[in-house]
Amino acid sequence: MSQERRMAVLSAIVEDYVQTSEPVGSKALLDRHQLNVSAATVRNDMAALEDEGLIIAPHTSAGRIPTDAGYRLFVDRLQAIRPMSRGERAAITDYLEGADDLDVVLDRTVRLLSTLTRQVAVVQYPSLTRSTVKHIELVPMSEIRLMVVVIMGTGRVEQRVVPTGVDYLAPEGADALASARGRVNAATRDRRLAEALESLRTLHDEDVETEDALTAGVIGVVEAALAEERATKVTLAGTANLARSSSDFPMTLEPVLDALEQHVVLLKLLSVEADQEAPGVSVRIGSENPVTGLQGTSLVTSGYGAGDEQVGAVGVLGPTRMDYPATMAQVRAVATYLSRIVDA
Repeated sequence: MSQERRMAVLSAIVEDYVQTSEPVGSKALLDRHQLNVSAATVRNDMAALEDEGLIIAPHTSAGRIPTDAGYRLFVDRLQAIRPMSRGERAAITDYLEGADDLDVVLDRTVRLLSTLTRQVAVVQYPSLTRSTVKHIELVPMSEIRLMVVVIMGTGRVEQRVVPTGVDYLAPEGADALASARGRVNAATRDRRLAEALESLRTLHDEDVETEDALTAGVIGVVEAALAEERATKVTLAGTANLARSSSDFPMTLEPVLDALEQHVVLLKLLSVEADQEAPGVSVRIGSENPVTGLQGTSLVTSGYGAGDEQVGAVGVLGPTRMDYPATMAQVRAVATYLSRIVDA
């Protein structure tokens, strides 16, 4: 009972400090929360929490604030992620619906998430190295040119016009093109890009029925997709929100802003979540962040993908004084909806 009561006191301190940004004293806890204990008991519990390194007294204040360890214990003990309101869910659906281009979808995603959380939102572009081929379309453009369109499971589309030695617009050419389309898709469908590339090379070397120029053109498009390295790309929004929280960074915002400018750093942080086999919400608090400039912040992330395949991650970065239950719910909801768009 004593331990559970102390955890209730810790939760109350976290909630009050997140809401007010002021150190929390025992009187405020008794006034705002139904703890059903005496002031002396609350003071004893606060002293025990301080001894455990879960709260500290800033300067000479009589109140206490959570430490990184206190926030971590608070997050770990959450029984469930707070459900979002109907209005918040509707806002996500309305804002993200209707965008077919992946760039537009991801841009809307970070803008929406930064607005919902009032923090910095960041999203990793789908990793093409993990992406699978959904379909390859072959479209004759003229007697000597063919458009190759490669559609990935992430929704990304790559296309290129290639020269051919066969007139696929002619009646006999149409049959040959349909046959080639079937063989190309049989060799690549639902395979990762690297695996699809190897299958196409085998098809190019061994299939005497399919024109070499056609398979070479398809190989070129897949090679170009891999070479683009879009996994190194991230997009973010809401950096200006950090200015509202400047009091949470007693020294300066400069290290945080410097880290945010280094997209490779953000990519490494997000890639850990995208590589997880099981989707979920991850929270890194303060010193848990490996990047020095971000050790005064918390990062809440969740992977997204197509089906069971995680291809990227979306997240929110802000001060450790963060509404963790609400932020976790918002990140999870946006990641879930983004997965539906990518899967479709």
